[in-house]
Amino acid sequence: MSRLATPEEALTKKATRAALGETLVELFEEGLPIVAVDADLSGSTTMAKFAAHSPKTAARLFNVGIAEQNMIDVAAGLSLAGNIAFTGSFAVFGTGRAYDQIRNTVCYSNLNVKLTPTHAGISVGPDGGSHQMLEDIALMRALPNMRILVPADYVSAKAAIRIAAQTPGPVYVRLGRANVPVVYAADATFELGRAYVVREGADVTIVACGVEIREALVAADLLAEAGISAEVIDAFSVQPLDAQTILASVEKTGCVVTAEEHAVHGGLGEAVAHLLVEECPVPCEMVGMRGSFGKSGEFEELMRYFHLDAEAIAAAANRVYARTEN
Repeated sequence: MSRLATPEEALTKKATRAALGETLVELFEEGLPIVAVDADLSGSTTMAKFAAHSPKTAARLFNVGIAEQNMIDVAAGLSLAGNIAFTGSFAVFGTGRAYDQIRNTVCYSNLNVKLTPTHAGISVGPDGGSHQMLEDIALMRALPNMRILVPADYVSAKAAIRIAAQTPGPVYVRLGRANVPVVYAADATFELGRAYVVREGADVTIVACGVEIREALVAADLLAEAGISAEVIDAFSVQPLDAQTILASVEKTGCVVTAEEHAVHGGLGEAVAHLLVEECPVPCEMVGMRGSFGKSGEFEELMRYFHLDAEAIAAAANRVYARTEN
C-alpha cells in the first residue's frame, strides 16, 4: 500500500500540470538530455518554467506555434538525435489533432517521445465541451508501444514524468488543469505497470485513476457507514495494467467498480472489464462519461452533474455489491 498524505497534507491543492515544468528542470539538472516542444501554450502547460530556469534550458524549449502535428514531428526528430523529447499543448489538441503523427511517426518507430499534455478531462471546467478531452486514454490505449500513466495528484504526477523520462519509447502522461487535493505523501514511490491499494477492503473493489482516486476514497467512507467494506486501487499505470493487483483484490471481493474522468468507452473501465472477462468474470459497474461531451461549468459541479463524484461511485458500489448477493 502506497503511503497516503496526512489529513493536514491532504488539505493542500495543486494541479497535476504544475509538476511538468518543475520536474523537467530537475531531470535536466540531473544530467538527462531533456528537450521540450510546445504548441504555443507553454505558460498553461508550465513548460515555460523549464525555459525560464537557465539559458541552457531556454535553448531546449522549442515553441512551434499553433501546429500540434508539427510539434510531434519536431519531438520525433529531436529524439532521433539522442534527446528525451517531451511535448506539451492541451490534451484535446496534443492527442486528437496530432493523432496521425503520434501513430505513424512516434509509435510505429517506437521513438523516445513523451506526450505530456495538460487540461485533460472535464476538470478543464469553464472552457467547455470543445476543450474537455474525454477520449485521450482510449486513443492512446489503441496504439502499439504506448504506455499510459494517469496520476492522481501533484506527487504522483512528478513521479509519472520521471518514469516517462526513464522509460525508453513512447509514454503518455495525462495531466489536468484543476487544483486537486494531495493524495500521496511526498515520499511515495511509483512504478510503470503498477497499481496501488490505497485502502483495503473486503466487499467491493473500486479501481480508479486520476482525480477519481480522491472521490473513490470518499466513496469508501460513505460505503463504510452502510456496512460495506471497499478496497480502493489506484490504477496509476493504465497501460500496462497491473493485472496481478487487480485480480487479487477482485478474487477477494467478488465485484468491482471502475471510476475515471474519461469516457467509459476505451478507457480504464474497458481495460479492467477486458481483464475480468479473460481471467475472473465478476459483476462490474463503470463510472465515467457515457456518450456525451462535457459542458462549461466549475469542476466540482461538473463532477456532480455527470455523476462522477463520490456519491455516484458509492451508488455504483451498492448496486454491484447487491448483485453478488443474488
